Amino acid sequence: QGSITIDSDLMEAAGIYENEQVHVVDVNNGNRLVTYAISGIKGSGTICLNGAAARLVHTADKIIIMAYCQIEEIEAKSFKPRVIFLDENNKIQ
Repeated sequence: QGSITIDSDLMEAAGIYENEQVHVVDVNNGNRLVTYAISGIKGSGTICLNGAAARLVHTADKIIIMAYCQIEEIEAKSFKPRVIFLDENNKIQ
């Protein structure tokens, strides 16, 4: 199965829900994929691609994980995306 396991603390901070569709971009090699998020062990710093998706991203590559939502136009005017940045140990900076 393809998916991405993400530390549940990081999912909460980013506003990503279990089984939510996410887009993953590998900054190192340019690969892009669409998969779904699985909650990982709280506080572990885990970010792990599973199944076929794991062939597109290598250990230590920098990635961007994006989740989207659909909102009404009135909400879009004041909407602020939630962005988190991690250090080399996947801890929130």
